[in-house]
Amino acid sequence: MLVILGCGESGMGAALLAHKLAIPVFVSDSGIIKDEFKKHLIDEEIDFEEGGHTIIYEFTPSFVVKSPGIPDSSDVVKYYIERNIEVISEIEFAYRNCTGKIIAITGSNGKTTTTNLIYHILKSSNFSVAKVGNIGYSFARSLAQQTYNYYVIEVSSFQLDSIVSFKPYIGIILNITPDHLDRYDNNYEKYIASKFRMGLNQNSQDHLILYKDPTIVKSYSSINLSSQISWIQSELTTEELIYINETEGPSLKHSTLKGKHNAMNVACAVKACTILGLTKGAIQLAINSFVNDPHRLESITSIDGVEYINDSKATNVDSVYWALDAMKSNVIWIAGGQDKGNDYSILLPLVKEKVKTLVTLGVDNSKLIDYFSPYVTVVDTHSIQECVNVCNKISKEGDTVLFSPACASFDLFKNYMHRGDEFRNEVLKLKTN
Repeated sequence: MLVILGCGESGMGAALLAHKLAIPVFVSDSGIIKDEFKKHLIDEEIDFEEGGHTIIYEFTPSFVVKSPGIPDSSDVVKYYIERNIEVISEIEFAYRNCTGKIIAITGSNGKTTTTNLIYHILKSSNFSVAKVGNIGYSFARSLAQQTYNYYVIEVSSFQLDSIVSFKPYIGIILNITPDHLDRYDNNYEKYIASKFRMGLNQNSQDHLILYKDPTIVKSYSSINLSSQISWIQSELTTEELIYINETEGPSLKHSTLKGKHNAMNVACAVKACTILGLTKGAIQLAINSFVNDPHRLESITSIDGVEYINDSKATNVDSVYWALDAMKSNVIWIAGGQDKGNDYSILLPLVKEKVKTLVTLGVDNSKLIDYFSPYVTVVDTHSIQECVNVCNKISKEGDTVLFSPACASFDLFKNYMHRGDEFRNEVLKLKTN
């Protein structure tokens, strides 16, 4: 018997896969299960409980699959570990039942873009491929519905923490910057080690692509890996041409992907697709036709010569750094929300160079105002409507309004997607007026 802890997308997928494999399964969630998922469970006659872990203690499962949001320090996980019952992640459970080749991507920033791009390149070359993980359907749910020859998986550190045998044919570590440290006892080294679990089980037939990020280079020297290692460096010219390890690579001239950070993502994607046998021409054609997910340097529209860009996914300072770096005109920068202990100092040179006005958006913007007001004009706003109206009034032809918040969204919005959607809606209202 299998017990599943948590019934979000990950837990739901694991339940459906277990059901397909005819493994008796029970799902337990400490909160209230979404109606959509509850209907799935009822339709498939999968037993469950919600609002607390109670009934599960009556079972002795063969193993437990836990959702990535549940830490090992939780009482329910400790209960099983103390009884020597294996607790694994959903990607581990899916891996054990997968015959396809896996391309897995992790990193503090750029995971989704790189996952989307690799999937698009492979799909454009008629590969039998699915895009799964932290993006769309879970790995397990995808397996429960249909099998593919290749799986492109966006993987978080939380998922990697609970792997046992999971190993991708191609693993990619894009970058590592401090994030989620509360989960790792505020120990950056533990977070880094979690990311490097990507290559833990790889052998000499597998590939690990590492971007030559200083943190990755330093950490690699102390980690023993058996995979074929490919170090990647990228340079983006003023003509939008990417050089990969000093060799001419693809162009971004006709792509929606902009900036040095996306050149890094593309360089790693190119290496992965080259390993899989794709030609330069096929890769370039796919890059040209690629459209990224919303909220990632998404160009919404231009109004009176002012471009409005939605980068709501930028919930940390590192993401904003690369967004500002990609800008080529005067910037009206919108930032604010729930500060996550941000250190804004790395942004200051770019702010001095490119930002003419900072428009803050949030319930309490005092930290941003205090830090940047000595260097740039700051206008404080507390609603998306007020914010967009201010930007419209102060912008001039040739300016760019960049919505790249550097903070979490939960003070005024449900999540970064809701925040980005609201920004887009207000901008488009402005255009029609």
